[in-house]
Parts: sequence; C-alpha cells; structure tokens
Amino acid sequence: MSAVLRRLAAILVAVGLLLTTQALGTHQRAEAAEPGYLMVHFTGDSATGQQLYLAHSTDGLHWNDLNGGAPVLRSTIGTKGVRDPALVRSPDGSRYWIIATDLCVRCGSTYENGSPSFVVWESTDLVNWSAPRLLNVAGAIPGGRNAWAPEAIWNPETNDYVLYWATNATVNGILKYRIYYTRTTDFRTITTPQIWIDPPGTTPVVDTQMTEVPAGAGNYRYIRISGDGRNSVEGSNSILGTWTDLGTLSSLGLTGNVVEGPVWMKFRDRDEWALYIDHNSPQGVREYRPILTTDPFTVADYRILPPESYDMGGTAKRHGAIMTLTAAEESRVLARWPNTPAKRLQSYNYQDRYVRHASFDVRIDSAVSPAEDAQFRPRPGLVGSGTVSFESVNFPGYYLRHANYDFQLVRKDGTAQFAADATFRQVPGLADASWSSFESYNHPGRYIRHYAYQLRLDPITTATGRSDATFRVSN
Repeated sequence: MSAVLRRLAAILVAVGLLLTTQALGTHQRAEAAEPGYLMVHFTGDSATGQQLYLAHSTDGLHWNDLNGGAPVLRSTIGTKGVRDPALVRSPDGSRYWIIATDLCVRCGSTYENGSPSFVVWESTDLVNWSAPRLLNVAGAIPGGRNAWAPEAIWNPETNDYVLYWATNATVNGILKYRIYYTRTTDFRTITTPQIWIDPPGTTPVVDTQMTEVPAGAGNYRYIRISGDGRNSVEGSNSILGTWTDLGTLSSLGLTGNVVEGPVWMKFRDRDEWALYIDHNSPQGVREYRPILTTDPFTVADYRILPPESYDMGGTAKRHGAIMTLTAAEESRVLARWPNTPAKRLQSYNYQDRYVRHASFDVRIDSAVSPAEDAQFRPRPGLVGSGTVSFESVNFPGYYLRHANYDFQLVRKDGTAQFAADATFRQVPGLADASWSSFESYNHPGRYIRHYAYQLRLDPITTATGRSDATFRVSN
C-alpha cells in the first residue's frame, strides 16, 4: 500500500472511530438520562373528575397526561368517587398504596355528609392495582363526621407508617376540622386515632402534607405545611415529636382557602424543592402550580413560578401526590398507560349501534349515554403476539372478557385464564374485508358476534353470522 493510501486509510479509521464514539456517547447519555416524576391526582367536582388520573414529567415542571387524559383507577365502592390521593412506596420498594378521600361532590354526596373511610388500592409494581377497599379511620373518633385528605409517611422511629388526615368533630365543645393520625403497617389495621394538629380556638386545619428532607439540607429532618388559614410551614426532627413554626405563605399573597392540597417534591438533579399548591387563581382556575425553593426551611426564599415556566398538561391537576420514579418504575408506568386513542366498535349490520357495557354486561346499542360506555382502548393482547385486548375507558382495568361464550366487562385479575379470555386476533371482516372481525385467542374458530343485540363468542357458519361478527374500529 502506498504512503498516500496508508494515510487515507488511517484518516478513515480515525473518522470512523470518532463517529462511533460520538454515537456510543449519545446512546450512553440517553440510557443514563434520569427517570422522571409521577403525579396521581383528581381533576374536579364532576363524577368522572373525582377518579384517579396520572401525569408524567421528565423535569418536575412540565407534565404530560397519561392514558389519553382519562382516569387510570376508578372507585366502585363507598361514594364511588375519590379525591386527594396519597401515593405511598414502602421503604424497600416492594409495595405501593394509593389512599384517597371517599367523596363524590355533586354526584350524591356533599362536604357535610362525607364518608368516615378512605379508599385504598394496593400494588406490587405500581401498575397492577388491587380492587379498591374501604379503611374506616374516623369511625373511632367520637362524633367524627368524615375523613379528608389522607397522607402517610414511613416513620423509622416506630417502624411503621403514620397515616394522617382531617376529620370534623367536636372536642371540648368546639366543632372544627383537626388533623388526626394513626399508625399502620399495612393500611388495613390501624391504631386508635389521635389528634395531631389542633390550632387554637375555632381555627380549623385541613390538607397537611409533610416530607423528609435529606440530611444536611437544614436544621430539621421533616417539613410540613397545613391549610390552617395561614398556610403554616413547620419543621421537626421527629414525625410525632415537637414541631417548630417556620412561617406562613402570606408573604406570597397566599392566605385563607386560596391554597389547598400542598405537596412537596424534591428535584432529583439539584438541591431544589417544588411545593405544589392546589391554587385558586384570580382567573378562577383551580389547579396545581409550583412554588420553588432551595431552602424549604426558609419561607422568605419561596418563589411562585410564572405561568410560562411550567406546564400542567391537558387536564386539571388537583390535590394529589408526586413520586420520584426509578428507571424500572418509569418503564412500567409508561408502558402500561400510553396515550392510546379511545375507539368504538361499530356493528356492520346495525350501523347505528356500537359495542357498549351496561352494568358490566356487554351488548350493542344506539345513542349510548354516557358515551364512555361505548369507548375502549385497544391494548396489545394480554397474551400472544399480534393480538388485541379491549380496556374500558371509564372503567380502567376492566376488559371485554368471555366466559361460557358470554361477554362481560370484568376487572383484570392477573390470571392466565383471564388474559386468554380477554385476548383476540383482529382479522379482515368476515362480511367485509375492509372492516374487522375478532377471533378468540383461546377458542380459535369462534368470533365476537352479537345475537339479539347481546355479545357472544360463537362459531360462524352463515351469512347472518358473518355480518353479526363484523365491526368497524372507529374513533
């Protein structure tokens, strides 16, 4: 090889190594990107707004709705509405709980006749949740009328969780909201509730939220803020010990009931905190907005971000909880609740009718109300590649499932049998190839079809059957 060719080859090798290094560096940086944050919240006083929603953020300030902006969990117990959710992770990361106020304002219950219980969901992976259950916390409080705004934190001093909330009860002749607490290891059994925060006189207090601060970040280990009319900020080195008044949010113009549902969030990439407040803006818009600080124990340093500095996403974010995710948690959450568009299944031979659920039975109907009863999210099949399963929009976690060749809307139970019964192969329509038919995964040769308007799983042998088993997947 000539000297010129050797030099040219060396140059090409060097360029190749440079490009490879740059490509690997980009890939490594992408893989090394820190996971983000998860928010669970409700949206407002409507029946659908008082369910549980999720949002994700990569920086803690700009939020994207998950699951197409629709609920991810729905309460089917108590008042059948939930607000003010708390999200709790066990110290070893093996278990999670969501605890929420059991209250559905404007759909059968009011603030005055609320429930004494909380609604609790439990999970081992942050994406597959148990059926909701009720935890009665105010029933043991003499005259306790309701239970609002649950929060919980792990207490290393007692090796259990401190669960705290607001209850309206008469103590020493004064009827008002106070913050009560109990201890629990499993959010099933609790100790006798005790008063934790009781401002002087007739001053009520609701919506207390606290967080642990990393060692060396200040003079205290914990910080809390309470909706007591002053929006008091306090610090302590013991959850159930003495708390020191550090000031109020009045210097920011935040007094009275302007602030609800405060929640702390520590940025993972810097020594800075966000205090999200459910804020009643001068424009009458009620949703979260962030206050930032590099020193949570010095209230004078708090600053409200201008609207252009953050983005709360498409749905209103009301009193909720924020969790800093691990990479594994983030991967599971984003895979479970992508923004898959809601779809309807239109009948081929009754084109004014759509597949819908009613009292968990499944049929085809026209003029479906509420419209969400006829809306489903096509998900990758619960079993088998190239398959599809249909998850309800307004009953998240519930799927179209056959049993004894009949169809119902059923909550996913995690069993292999459920997964097979709720999985289908989408094929060209049996009556019209431009439409679709859906063959059972575990009963090949049987298809979703309607008969007397009811959904069934049948073998198809006639022209009528082929029409009954043909559907259009539409928006």
